[in-house]
Amino acid sequence: MIEILQEYWQALLWTDGYNITGVAITLWILILCVTIGGALSLLLAIGRNSQNRFIKFPIWLYTYVFRGTPLYVQLLIIYTGIYTLSVVKENYILDEFFRNGLNCTILAFTLNTCAYTTEFFAGAIRNVPNGEIEAATALGFNRFQLYRHIILPRAFRIALPAYSNEVIFMLHSTALAFTATVPDLMKIAQDIYAETYQPFHAFGIAAVIYLCVSFILIWGFKKLENYFLAYVRVANVKNN
Repeated sequence: MIEILQEYWQALLWTDGYNITGVAITLWILILCVTIGGALSLLLAIGRNSQNRFIKFPIWLYTYVFRGTPLYVQLLIIYTGIYTLSVVKENYILDEFFRNGLNCTILAFTLNTCAYTTEFFAGAIRNVPNGEIEAATALGFNRFQLYRHIILPRAFRIALPAYSNEVIFMLHSTALAFTATVPDLMKIAQDIYAETYQPFHAFGIAAVIYLCVSFILIWGFKKLENYFLAYVRVANVKNN
């Protein structure tokens, strides 16, 4: 295992000499998908709680489809299925986009995590105490101010534990990126196995790296929870 690390450590961590690979591309996919998906999910979560069924139903259908089908299938459809459509092949921009495995991977992962995060935030919005909303309304808050200062900050605190699990899940899901020829950590592990015929060492190294990154993410989210949910501990102390 030490010999493998000495020979392939650079490719495992950040580059093979030509392209970004390994942990670097894995984290790039994770950060980009979680950031874009998280931003979109805030808007969709608001629409998910809309009283207008023409707004609410399409969002529900989108989250139902992407939460009800495996991410691997979604990636295959976007990477190998959409590219076969004539409307894609005849359009230069679409053709160039769906020809690239990294683009397809980011799109599939973003749509998937956005669907889950939308439901997390939508549920958190519904769980915001009515007393806080009524108090803000009585103070003259308009709808935009209500969401900006009261509902969304409170919903974020409520959804944070579930959202942290979603980020960890997405980290693990990035292991599917190699099926779209993306040179992520799992793809480098596959290449090491193909060259050395030592599956335990190749995939064992990948597992240890995933474990280390997961530990850092869990530690970071734990710090965030301690900061944003400090009022919960204070309330529990007072009640006891």
